[in-house]
Amino acid sequence: MGYFITGGTGFIGRNLIAELGRRSEEPIWVLVRPASRAKLDRLVLEWGDAGRHVVPIEGNLQQDLLGVCGRDRSQLRGRVEHFFHLGALYDLSAEAADLERANVLGTRNALEFAHEMQAGRFHLVSSIASAGSYRGTFTEDMFAEADGLEHPYFRTKHESEALVRTACRVPWRVYRPGMVVGNSRTGAIDKIDGPSYLFKLIQKIRDNVPRWVPLVGFEGGHINLVPVDFVVAALTHLAHVPGVDGQCFHLTDPQDRRIGEVLNLFAKAAHAPTMTLRLEPSLLQAITHFAPAAAGEALKPMQRIVEQALHDLGIPKSAIGLLNHPTVFDARRSQALLASAGIQVPCLEDYAWRLWDYWERHLDPDLFKARSLRQAVKDKTILITGGSSGIGRATASQLADAGAKVLIVGRDPDKLARVRAEIEACGGRVATYSCDIGDPQACANFIAQVLKEHGCVDILINNAGRSIRRAIENTYDRFHDYERLMRINYFAAVRVTLGFLPAMVRQGAGHVISISSIGVLSNATRFAGYNASKAALEAFSRCAAGEYHERGIRFTVVNMPLVRTPMSAPTRLYEQFPLIQPQQAADIVCDAVIHKPQRSATRLGVLAELVELIAPSINRAIMSEAFTMFPESEAAGGPRAGATQVSPEVVAFASLMRGIHW
Repeated sequence: MGYFITGGTGFIGRNLIAELGRRSEEPIWVLVRPASRAKLDRLVLEWGDAGRHVVPIEGNLQQDLLGVCGRDRSQLRGRVEHFFHLGALYDLSAEAADLERANVLGTRNALEFAHEMQAGRFHLVSSIASAGSYRGTFTEDMFAEADGLEHPYFRTKHESEALVRTACRVPWRVYRPGMVVGNSRTGAIDKIDGPSYLFKLIQKIRDNVPRWVPLVGFEGGHINLVPVDFVVAALTHLAHVPGVDGQCFHLTDPQDRRIGEVLNLFAKAAHAPTMTLRLEPSLLQAITHFAPAAAGEALKPMQRIVEQALHDLGIPKSAIGLLNHPTVFDARRSQALLASAGIQVPCLEDYAWRLWDYWERHLDPDLFKARSLRQAVKDKTILITGGSSGIGRATASQLADAGAKVLIVGRDPDKLARVRAEIEACGGRVATYSCDIGDPQACANFIAQVLKEHGCVDILINNAGRSIRRAIENTYDRFHDYERLMRINYFAAVRVTLGFLPAMVRQGAGHVISISSIGVLSNATRFAGYNASKAALEAFSRCAAGEYHERGIRFTVVNMPLVRTPMSAPTRLYEQFPLIQPQQAADIVCDAVIHKPQRSATRLGVLAELVELIAPSINRAIMSEAFTMFPESEAAGGPRAGATQVSPEVVAFASLMRGIHW
């Protein structure tokens, strides 16, 4: 006598087989499609001794008698003591027809096969989804009371269980696991599912918002998470308990949790800020209820924005409906039987960090999606303005190493030649153009030449710029400072962008990255002219992002922190501060190339933006102190220019800044 298992290569199935293999010497027959045979063979090797009793049985869940050949049926007849049916489609976003075939037809065929094989007992691994969206507490004795079965996944799981209850001619038991997550001891899981759909959102918040910033979120509905090791241990034990046929068992966490609480647990595991204020779902429902019907059409743009955000975060739209799930599950019968074997649900607080850690190390889409720099830029034409030194030079080198065809433009032919020699010596492809893009005619000629030689630019990086650090009071008679800054930082960048946009539109794709400054977010003093020119470029990029989004063209603004480049060298004060190196700046630009965010900023930049948004008066006070503490450079001139000797206060402040990781 032995075990027959469908869905054995799935997440719960593979763990169940390993557990049964460790506990029993009986054969374990596993239904496997021919196309999945190699997968099962790999799993058998992973199981080691626990897999020595596994016997593959080729077939198909959607065929009569599971598509098992007559010879195998003859060998199995009368030998299957426990028939575990786990084969199903666990996918909220799947098509209704696919769910019907896998979950309903598959169960019908499994029952037919179990009857044919004269199985001793039929075990259906169902789901709490079979309760639908029942409002209140759903007990293990409840079934017909299920409500809210409109979603095809909920409906097909309910119908699958109904088949077992009404058509099974051998003793049966039904198990309803909660939302199954990774192993509580290792965090291991085979795919992104359940709460891990929201991990990318948590990660983005962590990477852009300081941990101490309080967030306002939502409490959400009920969510019941159980680790796979508990589910497998409970299944194995309950399947062998005598005298409980014809009953249902909830394999759920007895502690009722709301989504807001669970998200905060994972946020803590990720070292991300948490929601200190969580709003009840009823508030959102009230807003929706009282919104005028006429707003439906007006809200369509917002719906598109939300859908785009969900797509960027990898969250299926179908999962949003679960954020306000109303059902609580009572599992007292199962818990009483499991307690005698010492089996209980691990506390989520104890293993949430393992789930997060496993996701970030193994499942984070950024690790293995087509998002590496080489995959993003190989054989693409990338133009970098200001590519002969500093950030542009470092970025050009990194992109060329990744396989891009790099074009760089700068004013100094000698510098361009040196960059070209360096890149070509490493096997990279590069073309150089000597041009002052601040000169309208020269820039127009340059654009025409690039289009003639290369046809189109796939990625444009507006990096060329200049900076002047000078207090406004020292520029009363220097309006030309503002004109020079606008000419190169804004007008030249816009002129180049306009020159290459038509070709991007024709090919239906493109990416424009504009290098801005952290000063735009912080409103740093002594940089009024520079910040204004960069803010103008940011405004242009934001408007263009909306106009060209449907045409496949993306716009990114990079609020670069201070970088140790020739542009920053005249300000001696910066020698005391932890400016980033050009290579680090290039890493930031390349990350923007891969991920195409609308804005890329450091944590310090985001903090500055938050302070300006939430408490602008505080930001004014901070900037006023900075204006006094950090004097004008000698190069800027004027009555408030400081001496070459840096004050002790500035040195102390700079030392503090070095100790903070922004």
